[in-house]
Amino acid sequence: MSNLKGKLFEKIQAWRPRTAKLLKESGSVKIGEVNIGQAIGGARDVKCLVTDISYLDPVEGIRFRGMTIPEVIEKLPKVPGCEMPYVEGHVYLLLTGDIPTDKEVASVAEEFQKRARVPQYVFDVLRAMPRDTHPMTMLSAAVVAMQRESVYVQRYNAGIHKNDYWDPTYEDGMNLLAQLPQIAAYIFRMKYRSDTIIPSNPKLDMGGDFAQMMGIDKPYDDVSRLYFILHSDHESGNVSAHTGHLISSALSDMYYSISGMINGLAGPLHGLANQEVLRWIQGVMAKMGGKVPSDEEMRQFVWDTLKSGQVVPGYGHAVLRKTDPRYMAQREFCLKHMPEDPLFKYVDMLFRIVPPVLLEQGKAKDPWPNVDAQSGVIQWYYGVREYDFYTVLFAVGRALGVVCNIIWDRALGYPIERPKSVTTAMLEDMAAKAAAASKG
Repeated sequence: MSNLKGKLFEKIQAWRPRTAKLLKESGSVKIGEVNIGQAIGGARDVKCLVTDISYLDPVEGIRFRGMTIPEVIEKLPKVPGCEMPYVEGHVYLLLTGDIPTDKEVASVAEEFQKRARVPQYVFDVLRAMPRDTHPMTMLSAAVVAMQRESVYVQRYNAGIHKNDYWDPTYEDGMNLLAQLPQIAAYIFRMKYRSDTIIPSNPKLDMGGDFAQMMGIDKPYDDVSRLYFILHSDHESGNVSAHTGHLISSALSDMYYSISGMINGLAGPLHGLANQEVLRWIQGVMAKMGGKVPSDEEMRQFVWDTLKSGQVVPGYGHAVLRKTDPRYMAQREFCLKHMPEDPLFKYVDMLFRIVPPVLLEQGKAKDPWPNVDAQSGVIQWYYGVREYDFYTVLFAVGRALGVVCNIIWDRALGYPIERPKSVTTAMLEDMAAKAAAASKG
């Protein structure tokens, strides 16, 4: 048993009694109420999911295992000679809640390297698809094609005790996380770089190997590490994370679950947002004649945009009530590595101008930029200019957190997810009774 798996087993053994005690002694304690607006409006803010991997604080932003993004970037061991931490160390943190030592990170990186071989038939599946197929379709198909490799399915069919479901789920999850960067880079090179494939280098860490398979020089390796870490998890309620959890709750294996996660992420209201922001910024730049405008010119443009009934993409968030810390982490990188880039200058100007305008307008609950307001600009700067591929990058990162959540779901024996539905007529009846009660 690997160091990480052994540490995880210790954590699971200690955690199970906590969940069992809550169910036995406090299962009837209410943690919230649901109103008609939430029932119709996508279950917004309904407290009905459990995860200890991450928590989205409205003021401080995402916390991974209780730590803010600056704390995670500071405390996780760094790749030698690089600015950013090992992605493998972040996986260790997400799974165990502990910051790994250099030795522990090296052990996980070695484990990923041993698991990174992608079966040849996966590449055959990709090559059989039309070249104009969306890269997210390709990624989803590649993942579900590997379902035949599932260790969990083999052991489930052989008759494994439910308390041990987490063990083969861990094996599937670690295998998939190790293979995803190679699949993603293969799709990129096959579709967008004249089918010139760059093989994996087993001596490199996950972020470093992904960058070299993409064919992009330093510091794109640090861009990849930062990007994967920042996008790794965002509580359990977002579409991609929730889809993965939902599919897994039926005891479907990791490959079915992560393929479904990818499909959910592909929606324009979720993972496609970063490319929409970049397209909008480039449109603004074109309208400005390619020059960097004055603050007053940009302020007027933002006001004209809002008055025409349009929105400023990349600003506002369903939960956050401050600038997204993921945005700030990317901003710091940009200020250091690409401060003179024309697109970043637009991003920087919008960062200064849009929030005050939105506050003055008075309609936005959150006038601050989110992670999508900047992530596409960085990819564009380093030569990844194919919009459709941006969500693939998002998917590789998001898989980190969803895989860890699914492993813990299995470890704690969470049941199949099955919320109860009501009809519109029932809601109308409830509304009428509430109205009558308020008058009486």
